[in-house]
Amino acid sequence: MDCTVTHLPYRDTFQFSDLVLDYLNQIPELNSFFAHTPDIDGIRAAIEERRNFPTDRNRIAAIFNEQYKVADPSEKQKFHIRSLIHDNCFTICTAHQPNIFTGYLYTIYKTAHIIRIAEDLKKEFPDLNFVPVFYIGSEDNDLDELGQIHINGMKMTWKTTQTGAVGRMFVDKDLVKIKEDIKRQMASYPFGRELAVMLDKAYHEGKTIAEATSILLNSLFRSHGLLVLQPDNKELKQTMISIFSDDLFDNTSHSLVEKNNAALAEKYKVQVNPREINLFYLVGDRRDRIVLKDGRFYAEGSANSFTPEEMKDELKNHPENFSPNVVLRGLYQEIILPNIAFVGGGSEIAYWLELKQVFQHYKVPYPVLILRNSFVIYNETQKSRISKLGWEISDLFKPDLDLMNGYVKEHSKKKLGVDEEIEETKEIYQKLKEAAEEIDITLGQHIAALEHRTIKDLKELEKKLIRAEKRNFEVQQRQLHKLKEELFPKNGLQERVENFIPFYATYGQQFIDCIVEKSGSFNQEFGIMLLID
Repeated sequence: MDCTVTHLPYRDTFQFSDLVLDYLNQIPELNSFFAHTPDIDGIRAAIEERRNFPTDRNRIAAIFNEQYKVADPSEKQKFHIRSLIHDNCFTICTAHQPNIFTGYLYTIYKTAHIIRIAEDLKKEFPDLNFVPVFYIGSEDNDLDELGQIHINGMKMTWKTTQTGAVGRMFVDKDLVKIKEDIKRQMASYPFGRELAVMLDKAYHEGKTIAEATSILLNSLFRSHGLLVLQPDNKELKQTMISIFSDDLFDNTSHSLVEKNNAALAEKYKVQVNPREINLFYLVGDRRDRIVLKDGRFYAEGSANSFTPEEMKDELKNHPENFSPNVVLRGLYQEIILPNIAFVGGGSEIAYWLELKQVFQHYKVPYPVLILRNSFVIYNETQKSRISKLGWEISDLFKPDLDLMNGYVKEHSKKKLGVDEEIEETKEIYQKLKEAAEEIDITLGQHIAALEHRTIKDLKELEKKLIRAEKRNFEVQQRQLHKLKEELFPKNGLQERVENFIPFYATYGQQFIDCIVEKSGSFNQEFGIMLLID
């Protein structure tokens, strides 16, 4: 298998928010919401800032060593863990919740992206080491989102009675059944057997979802040196006791983010609204929001409640029972890792832009924010079908109506356009306007209104002509619809619906290696990838 990649400006995909596009373009109005530019100069500045921040490197290396005891780490992974204890080593991080079977294709893309950045930065700064780290957001409890995947257009949903943090849930019989269904579907694929071994290794009864996710990611990316971190850890959370206490008793993050959001909301829709307390109480099979009522702390929806003194003791003795929400999660990540860059999707970049003042308040280095890679993947058969219609794949990003209307106008043998008639109409009305204004200057406005109405009617006529002529292009419309279903499922991006499994079953590890190879470090453009057999 081989692959080639061409690129498209993000703006031309019609899939990204104005905030993300403006960040990519580095417009001056956003400068106060981030610390470093997403380029080599920004990385250099982030490295210098990070050098002056005390990171417990021995602790994080020990945690990785403990978590990789049963993971059969590659030599590159072992080197990366050893490197972390030295002050010339920095991490490049991405994060995601533990969706079953990795969830969406973009999970693979963001992981490949941090690996590519780490490898390229080693060439740029040969005296330093860079470690790609995948941070599992295992404490998320949104099972409706994390418990489903789409395989070849078919939705599969994990129906479990378990509750609480998804990462702490266990692989059960229902999830094993989904795995077996996937294996049967992929059995006839070239690498179906290899895939089955990989899935069996990760998803068997007794494993937590966080462990299964870690094992699967390790199988896919171990040769590239990826380290997967499970941050649901008492020892790591001890580093957050003072900040968690500040959030509980002084609501500092709430006021800081509110102030930041007020400025950001002048032009953009804010992604995250902070709560007065941005922590959950995480015990057993529950993850409940902590609220303060009448001087007492409650874990909403449970019987757990605490006086202020009891809450202080609970935090001191059991920091593992406290789970940060999105406002504090990034801060936790940056405190425990010697991190210089965070790679995330559009919504992640958006909410990180809300958090800079929180980082400044706690004097924690704010990382370089890099929009993760995006791809649409197609094969030679699909390329041929697109070419027969006279299009390039980049054309398919356009709305269906615009694309098909243009096709009909270009290929119909009948006259459908009214551009010439509109120009002639403008000339006629201009002459009428000039003549009328010689008689009464006020008649000019009336004639302009008549012109506007006539041109509007002509454009409506054109739409009706095209709509009628489309009946003669039903075959092409069906072909377009089929291509869109395959490459832009649910009228969106492929990466936000499809899973990696059919691609891996078809192409094997080469598919993963190709994504890593073709990922661009700081090339902020959308990738169009052709897979060649």
